[in-house]
Amino acid sequence: MGITRRQGLLGALSFAAPAVLPVMADARQNGTTLRHITGNTVNTLDPTMLGATHESFGVSMNVYDRLVTFGRKQSGSIWTFDPDIITGELAERYEISDDGCTITLHLRPDATWHDGTPVTIDDVKWSLDRGVSARSLTAPQFSSGSLTSTEQFRVAGPRTIEILLPRPDRLALANLAMPYAIMINSRLARRHATPDDPWAQQWMQQNTAAGGAYRVERFTPGVNIILTRNDAWGARSAGTSPFFERVISQTVPEATTRASLVERGDADIVIDLEAYDVIAMMARRRVRINSVFQSNCFTHLAFDTQSPPFDNVKVRQAIASALPYQDMFTASLFGRGHPLFDAGWRETPSDISFPQALPLATDLTLARQLLADAGFPDGFATTFSYATSQATTAEPMAALIQEALKRIGIRVDIRKLPDAEFNTLEAEKRLPFYTDTAAGWIQRTYYFFYLYFTRNQRWNFSSWNSPRMVDLTGAARFETDRARYEDACRKMIALLADQVPLIMLWQPNMDAVTSPDIDGFTYQFHRQIDFRSLRRV
Repeated sequence: MGITRRQGLLGALSFAAPAVLPVMADARQNGTTLRHITGNTVNTLDPTMLGATHESFGVSMNVYDRLVTFGRKQSGSIWTFDPDIITGELAERYEISDDGCTITLHLRPDATWHDGTPVTIDDVKWSLDRGVSARSLTAPQFSSGSLTSTEQFRVAGPRTIEILLPRPDRLALANLAMPYAIMINSRLARRHATPDDPWAQQWMQQNTAAGGAYRVERFTPGVNIILTRNDAWGARSAGTSPFFERVISQTVPEATTRASLVERGDADIVIDLEAYDVIAMMARRRVRINSVFQSNCFTHLAFDTQSPPFDNVKVRQAIASALPYQDMFTASLFGRGHPLFDAGWRETPSDISFPQALPLATDLTLARQLLADAGFPDGFATTFSYATSQATTAEPMAALIQEALKRIGIRVDIRKLPDAEFNTLEAEKRLPFYTDTAAGWIQRTYYFFYLYFTRNQRWNFSSWNSPRMVDLTGAARFETDRARYEDACRKMIALLADQVPLIMLWQPNMDAVTSPDIDGFTYQFHRQIDFRSLRRV
């Protein structure tokens, strides 16, 4: 029913020619201005703040430098980040000691902040100290790479800093490329610090102390942000100046309005359209569509594994055997993504890539038997929740789940919750059965399992407590022998497939829809737009 209903909408969703947004209209004839529209908002200029939106991460990647950055590779006609290559950004180069316990970074000699003052090694030290000391998103992220104390950051020369690790950690360097790892003009920030706010967090929510490729010209929270190119960034050694002199990012809440604006040429790029809008636009061929499945992302079904009946592994296995995976994939995404079900292996994965397809398939006979073995021959009642913002994809999914589980005796009450309520209940672990989408910024198998399947913390969606998984991730974290590391990762994947604390469904596409003359889109791990790589052709 979901497919028929939504396909029927395609004809009704006529692009009703909304008025051109004034800030966009002013830039319409300027070829060196990029006009970006989004359904969401930038709520802070400091990406490390609790509650920062994904759009805030994207802006900060263009405004602030990190010490290092991931590489970039081409796959067909699409550019993506390369998790296997880490190069210098504010750092000119780096070395890792033979024992893996010291990372030495050398700053670019000609780097300056937006105010024209030179970047100093003291700025870098202060920025790293802030990361592990301030109450923010940075400290828990840094801890995944054993970066936990200011004593680990040692100035070793006028342009050299050493990062000392208690033992080799495969995630330490990658953590320095994260959106939270911003390098800050400490002299500017300190002028706005107070005894109660020694890291100038309040001031930096509305202001920047940066030196990246773009400056913030104007910021109106919830409405728009305007960036201007920092020519000094492109002129420094090994730098490449961005094509666009100015970027206007405007919030447009309605997806159909966003589709209309980009298709009519009143905007240049949008990355958050609905799948059915994208399909319709593909047929009309008025725009360029850069489609790539989000390689470090996954949509999933989560259970509360600490409460009945989902604390019973056979119940989870029964549900995993009852779901109509392909129908859900088609109804929710029109197949626009990468499936994570129906794998060819059964007991041991052939490689350690992750996320990867798991051996999940529909088998109602097996599902009924598992449910009976679990002590629920007549089934039970539960709720299935999703957030309002996910309704376009989650609503048809929920209907199919409800129908499929009814066949094995499980009665499902579907609940569509306002985003704020959903997020609160999810964080407080008070949803028995629900769907969400997540992404691991560091695309390493160990990182995914450590982040999503261990410890009593926010991102362990199913609150799974598996001593075996804890042992496997603990062994892999500091393992330097490649064969032993891969063996641990294979066992993690096999354990997830067997115990199904969380059912991984698919990796959705990112569809970057642009005007025909925009080129250079790069899919980045943070799933926002890298303005630096775009150009008009």
